[in-house]
Amino acid sequence: MAVAELALDTHDTVVVRAADALAALQQPDGHWVFELEADATIPAEYVLLRHYLGEPVDADLEAGIARYLRRIQSADHDGWGLFHDGAFDISASVKAYFALKMIGDDTDAGNMARARAAILHAGGAAAVNVFTRIQLALFAAGPWSTIPTMPPELILAPRWFPVHLGKMAYWARTVIVPLLVLGAIKPVARNPRGITVDELYLPRATVRPKSNVAGAKAFWRIAFGALDAALKVGDGLWPQRLRARAIRACVDFVTARLNGDDGLGAIYPAMANSVMMFDALGDTVHRDIARAAVEKLVVRAPEGRGAGEVYCQPCFSPVWDTALAAHAMLEVRSPASEAAADAGLDWLIPRQVLDVRGDWADNAPDLRPGGWAFQYANAHYPDLDDTAAVVCALDRARGRVGARYDEAIARGTEWTVGLQSKDGGWGAFDADNSYHYLNNIPFADHGALLDPPTADVSARCVSMLAQLGEPAGSDRMTAAVAYLVRSQEADGSWFGRWGVNYIYGTWSALCALNAAGLARGDAARRGADWLLAVQNPDGGWGEACDSYALDRTGHVAAASRASQTAWALLGLMAVGWAGDPAVARGVAWLTERQRDDGLWDEESYTGGGFPRVFYLRYHGYAKIFPLWALARYRNLRAANTTEVGWGL
Repeated sequence: MAVAELALDTHDTVVVRAADALAALQQPDGHWVFELEADATIPAEYVLLRHYLGEPVDADLEAGIARYLRRIQSADHDGWGLFHDGAFDISASVKAYFALKMIGDDTDAGNMARARAAILHAGGAAAVNVFTRIQLALFAAGPWSTIPTMPPELILAPRWFPVHLGKMAYWARTVIVPLLVLGAIKPVARNPRGITVDELYLPRATVRPKSNVAGAKAFWRIAFGALDAALKVGDGLWPQRLRARAIRACVDFVTARLNGDDGLGAIYPAMANSVMMFDALGDTVHRDIARAAVEKLVVRAPEGRGAGEVYCQPCFSPVWDTALAAHAMLEVRSPASEAAADAGLDWLIPRQVLDVRGDWADNAPDLRPGGWAFQYANAHYPDLDDTAAVVCALDRARGRVGARYDEAIARGTEWTVGLQSKDGGWGAFDADNSYHYLNNIPFADHGALLDPPTADVSARCVSMLAQLGEPAGSDRMTAAVAYLVRSQEADGSWFGRWGVNYIYGTWSALCALNAAGLARGDAARRGADWLLAVQNPDGGWGEACDSYALDRTGHVAAASRASQTAWALLGLMAVGWAGDPAVARGVAWLTERQRDDGLWDEESYTGGGFPRVFYLRYHGYAKIFPLWALARYRNLRAANTTEVGWGL
């Protein structure tokens, strides 16, 4: 039977099995949460944190992390990459090696000897990025002199000052503020075993600072380089009272955002830095609170992993997972799936942030709170992507539940509208966080200091507004659609900041154009044509994290993957291509690869934390998006239409 002729009952069987499997993974209180896996750096840093504090050794825990780190060590380049089968990364490799040595791996063992050779070949420990140099310096395993100076007095700078924390992204703020204190105090880890990594340094090695940022301006590089040199000369000359005031301000910043046992910013790097900061200051009360938040991220029985493996997540993703799962279940349109979705939506309602004016308020002082955060609790840092996805799901349920969600939808919409940037787009956490010159400061060699508007987040917000009935000709909708059209790449795709990459961005943009009534326009046609052009011969779609190349050369093809195939299908169906043979081939690819338990396999990293720096494997993506796409395809075929009625 040709793929285009697959019977509707076949699709229905596939959809029901997938929906049952997803429902079985729902938590008793209604929410969904799946493992969120980063690279080797997070579990490695977790091991180092324990030894920094001099905590009693948990042999079983460390043995499990060692198993995990050894398994993900590359057989191709002998080091560690930033994602599954990724290229060698010097910073990740140094941290993983350091952690394994700390745990007790013999440096002459085969895996360690191979890793050491690869690290030395890449320039040794002196070639790592700034954050890794800080980690080494805290263990007296590297010099503080090679780290760009960021004095704690920075927190006292006025808003007009070129380098201001308020001009940085939320993640940069929360990671950097405790580092300002650590850089001033320069504490040394307890490190009971006295482990260092002298063998990873080349003789007379010098650090070669590098930038991940495209088009770095010579003027800013020279200016910030001169500023760093001056700060180093004057590092010990700050008035003591001013230094004490600055450290107090840093501590106050962290304490106000400590977020209970959900941690500073609810992300591992900021949480770990806050632990070390409080420890260095002798504040055991707040240190223990911050330390408890870190421990919650440890996964002792990872999904689909070898026996006894342990790793540490970078954060939790329950709001995002629940919103996406609710969309998929609503697409199924059965009483059971709708009941599961409603339970998830009811869980989301009290997680709306209505009483905390977070850092976003600096750019919108008169705006009422109303967003949702990504994690269980992160009240200072809700985000536009989650908020738009939640509001769209709540709105989809309104026809059945009446006015139950009206107030939440109204407040979420108000908050989203209030954070539209001047260029018409939306960033993830703040409005107008586009101070691109800051990516040239020596401290920002990772190139991930900012949160400017992006096509994928903007598309989600456009989809939300259009779904709620925003007039196509309103000023804000006109500006938003214009931003999306301007953001389209020359080949017809859109760059996906938070998902890998052009497939994710193009799916997001096509859904937005459909919702805005532009599914038949030139931009939508070019986007759909691009998706057809990058379909794999087997009918699926795939894209590697390498597509985040510095020069933005575009999509890098990869083996077909369940989540990326689903994104492409949802994008094509959004603009009326449900009847195209390419869509039927993609549907067949997913159908044929459904496991007996109703789910799909996916080892690949399809989430973008920070391009070229940090990637994510969302364990829930292959459980949610294929169901969503297949249910939508079944519904469109059953209705004999190509018109999609929802923004997402």
